[in-house]
Amino acid sequence: MHGYADNKEALLKRLRRAEGQVAGIARMVENDDYCIDILTQVSAATKALEAVALSLLGDHLSHCVAEATAQGGPVAAEKIREANAAIARLVRS
Repeated sequence: MHGYADNKEALLKRLRRAEGQVAGIARMVENDDYCIDILTQVSAATKALEAVALSLLGDHLSHCVAEATAQGGPVAAEKIREANAAIARLVRS
């Protein structure tokens, strides 16, 4: 079972909302809307996806990494390395 299983419906709701925002942004570009208005919507969609990412990361740390840490050894080391890499990707984006 994945760490986000208990949050799955909330994550899907957020993702659908972000999907709608992105579709709205495409319509704005098609309609030649004002650049700043489009950028505002891009920022909102980005924040929505960041919220999903942070939720998934929190679930991963509290479930997958916590379980691996309890096991110890190479499994724990790999999960921690994986989590560090995911955090680094989020920080860079």
